[in-house]
Amino acid sequence: MTLSCGLDFGTSNSTLGRVGDNGAPQLLTLEAGQQTMPSVLFFGFEDDRIHYGRAAVAEYVTGADGRLMRSLKSVLGTALFADTTRVKARRLGFGEIIGTYVGELKRRAEAELGQRLTRVVMGRPVHFVDDDMEADKAAQGQLEAAVRAQGFDEIAFQFEPIAAALDYERQVSGEKLALIVDLGGGTSDFSLVRVSPERAGRGDRSDDILATAGVHIGGTDFDRLLAMSRVMPELGLGSRTLDGKRHLPVAPYNDLSTWHRINRLYDAKALRDLRSTMREAIESEKVETFAMLVEDRLGHRLIGAVEAAKIALSDEETVAFSFPVRERTIETAMSITHLGAALDGSIAKLERTIAETVQLAGVGTGDVDSLILTGGSTLVPAVANRLRALFPDAEVIRTDVLGSVGLGLALEARRIFGS
Repeated sequence: MTLSCGLDFGTSNSTLGRVGDNGAPQLLTLEAGQQTMPSVLFFGFEDDRIHYGRAAVAEYVTGADGRLMRSLKSVLGTALFADTTRVKARRLGFGEIIGTYVGELKRRAEAELGQRLTRVVMGRPVHFVDDDMEADKAAQGQLEAAVRAQGFDEIAFQFEPIAAALDYERQVSGEKLALIVDLGGGTSDFSLVRVSPERAGRGDRSDDILATAGVHIGGTDFDRLLAMSRVMPELGLGSRTLDGKRHLPVAPYNDLSTWHRINRLYDAKALRDLRSTMREAIESEKVETFAMLVEDRLGHRLIGAVEAAKIALSDEETVAFSFPVRERTIETAMSITHLGAALDGSIAKLERTIAETVQLAGVGTGDVDSLILTGGSTLVPAVANRLRALFPDAEVIRTDVLGSVGLGLALEARRIFGS
């Protein structure tokens, strides 16, 4: 006998769920007793093994020799998808790497269930790529091909915020107009949906979805913006050349601040370019620190430290940031005010997209009964507080921020495939 499941392949974390015999959806244990697994792989050069999730991060942090890959979902539908990355003597395409990760999720779930999984409902953002329907279509096709290669014979897709609505609907006692705000690692999606106990049993819910919209902004963008604002100036960003006529090129700093672009710096040409920039820079010591960091392949570790500081600012007013590079230290302060300023443009774009969603649905902000917050980035106060202010009369519902999409996808898998 083969089974169906719902799979939420996220930019930062992934889950896999299915509906049990009691009719309730449940997430399967994927790693060390956890129902979420970070969407990370580490190709170990010393042991010739692939490590996944938290184990991958641990290998990297402890200094093992290898190649870390994360934020893989962000390359779907972009020119980067056609690139390859070197793993010892091999060059791997991103489709193969994504498939490898999804295949491991499948293997772990099957080991827990004792049965094969051959049918899956995959979550997808409303837009993989903003304002480009062809690229968006290509992104879904790339993900479908990677998943099919792992032994899933039947594949359906559902929007991630709709899946979150299906999970929320299990707890309502009457009809609600809900705005689902799904802020993930790479994308932010919004859906206005009518939910009720009676509607939950319908096979066709298209009439209940009043509007959907999405934008390619998420937690990894928040990491990048905070890094560009507070850390990259300590490595020379914004400074000038010796003749005072030009600012240093911005592209390497953007690459270092962007999870899925960091590996681009780890080649001989990129390092030569950095050394050339160092010789031309007024603040040459800062650029030299940048070059040392790249030589030692500390890029992912640096942005991991930025991410940790961002998370700490959910509970603290100010965080002291300190990151060692050989005998030097990158030091700066980060505050809630700094974070808010760094994210201001992105939050404004989220607000505009929400306004467009409400307008598209033909309702007013006062008509929204429930504001459903899901996705890890809704935990950032600078973001959540601004979004709550748009709907002062709505009940704010916090779901399982990392698990609600997977639970909703499991419900959708039961509806579509049965078993």
